[in-house]
Amino acid sequence: MSAPGSSATLLARQWQHGGWLSTLLLPLSALTAWAVARKRARYRDGRLPAYRAPVPVVVIGNVYVGGTGKTPMVIATVEGLRARGFNPGVVSRGYGAKIGPEPRVGQGAALAASAFGDEPALIARVSGAPVSVHPKRALAAQALLRAHPDVDVIVSDDGLQHLALARDVEIVVQDERGIGNGRLLPAGPLREPASRLREVDAVVTNVGVPGPPEAAPAARPRQARMWLEPGDARQIEGGATRPLAAFAGRPGVAAAAGIGNPQRFFATLRGAGITPEPALALPDHHDYAQSPFRDWHAESILVTSKDAIKCAALHDARLWEVPVRARYSDPQLFEWLAQALRQLPARR
Repeated sequence: MSAPGSSATLLARQWQHGGWLSTLLLPLSALTAWAVARKRARYRDGRLPAYRAPVPVVVIGNVYVGGTGKTPMVIATVEGLRARGFNPGVVSRGYGAKIGPEPRVGQGAALAASAFGDEPALIARVSGAPVSVHPKRALAAQALLRAHPDVDVIVSDDGLQHLALARDVEIVVQDERGIGNGRLLPAGPLREPASRLREVDAVVTNVGVPGPPEAAPAARPRQARMWLEPGDARQIEGGATRPLAAFAGRPGVAAAAGIGNPQRFFATLRGAGITPEPALALPDHHDYAQSPFRDWHAESILVTSKDAIKCAALHDARLWEVPVRARYSDPQLFEWLAQALRQLPARR
């Protein structure tokens, strides 16, 4: 019998390149295609109502299931719009938190991941923007505007497929996997057909490695490359900072990542000259209810910012957060977005 990890690896290979298992699952993908098309048609013809907020809505999502780099993109979008005179707020599902019937709204570095979800808590801490969470993002948007009536643009963290919230701009974030084998779930990794990428306003590809600035082509959707640039490491327990290079070439350095693509984080560390041992890949949104580091003899353990939000409760002085900042090949990406929003008719 295959181990669970082996099964997951097999499915990942099939999703990327195709094969016997993917082909076997094609009838189920046909059901996914039918459900997706039916849902979109019902919203398009008005049989299902969509909430139209009185301010512009920017949705940042993906068609590839799992993590592709949406959270850094959301943070960069909030900061880019704020620098251009907007006052953005964020709505999110609040994955991993038990929200209840009413949305939760908060702001600042003190938001608990257990109450808001790890990604919304991280977005609030880094960007300072008000955040509202609820599985029904229309309710989250309404609660956000009630609590913060000065918000003049809503950025939706994920929610490309959440059509109950009408949107003005759609941005897809993908990574080096692209559309994989091009098939819908479960035969492939796609939540929607690959043709959906032709309908959005921009496609941002998280390539992992820096590149030179380049002008965006005039064709729609706008295309840009994104990479994540690491900053100084921060000790989670004590708050001390240290250049990431200080960990390079040193023994006793380990790493862990509970994100959609842990290998991307480990590749970032290797690019900085750090060879973590061990390098523990955990499930996305891992809750750290119990410390996985108790038996480790490492002197330092490097984790992502998304992990750091939850690791603070472990009170382990060996833990260091490695923050990242999104950079883009298109230097005019957020100027383009700001102009698109300014050209929308006022709805207040």
